[in-house]
Amino acid sequence: MAFDRSCELDGQQRRTLYPEIEPYKTGMMDTGDGHSVYYEFCGNPQGLPAVFLHGGPGAGCAPSHRRLFDPEKYNVLLFDQRGCGRSLPHASLENNTTWHLVEDIEKLRHLMGVEKWLVFGGSWGSTLALAYSERHPHCVSALILRGIFTLRRFELEWYYQWGASIFFPEKWERFLAPVKAAQGTDMITAYNKLLTDDDEQIRLAAARVWSVWEGETTTLLPDVANSAHFADAHFALAFARIENHYFTHGGWLEEGQLIADAPRLKDIPGVIVQGRYDMACPPITAYELHTAWPSSTLHMIEDAGHSAYEPGIVHQLINASDRLAML
Repeated sequence: MAFDRSCELDGQQRRTLYPEIEPYKTGMMDTGDGHSVYYEFCGNPQGLPAVFLHGGPGAGCAPSHRRLFDPEKYNVLLFDQRGCGRSLPHASLENNTTWHLVEDIEKLRHLMGVEKWLVFGGSWGSTLALAYSERHPHCVSALILRGIFTLRRFELEWYYQWGASIFFPEKWERFLAPVKAAQGTDMITAYNKLLTDDDEQIRLAAARVWSVWEGETTTLLPDVANSAHFADAHFALAFARIENHYFTHGGWLEEGQLIADAPRLKDIPGVIVQGRYDMACPPITAYELHTAWPSSTLHMIEDAGHSAYEPGIVHQLINASDRLAML
């Protein structure tokens, strides 16, 4: 069991993302139950197969996600999960659960025509990667996980009830405003009512506030461009509605399930990359996962928050994808 307390302040030059790349193939997969899922293939068609699982849930893929892999070594499938990004119908909650997404990943693996692939997921993507890999360990060659989130109740309460709020009091006040919540009110439940309201304007206003709370609290230092992206109406509606929908239902997981089932990953090599000052997904979860999964390596980045684009996190993610390509 390897643990790296990594701040990368020893003069070593940090790795950066690979150059921009366009997909060599795109498509839409009909799930058979009302959804159409956008997918794309990037890199080398003859390369090592990998799948990228984006965060949220409800955030969708971005061109920068393609750049986490060496395009000469990897054949990467990226897709927008149900209801978000380019998938349709937009912001739909029907037939949209963790286990629907796990089934979609398996369908996409068959579409790619591979027996095993590397699974890469950050934030909610780490949740989904664990759920998929613990159900289908024989289909996973390796795992890269970032900003670990396992949907335990205390993790949700930390970010949406009391915890992160004490570090961002003025931003928390803005998050409270739409529900005019009294102390102790369950914020996830309160927002669920707004995000499923019949009035489109009520849904959109609540979605923007929910989304911006995350956009403003996931980077170590303020990032105006990141906050603006989270405030975009089209993005925010899917992001907030789907995220809240999953959190309201506990991700359709038993409490503590993903940590408890981590021994199922015992034969899978893996890398965990975690920001020390991650306000969305406290580092204790990454440490507990690493303890329950001894074949993993944990890199704790001392000068990073939650974002995948913190320099120290990018460095370790690129190192991980390069290193695992040689196994």
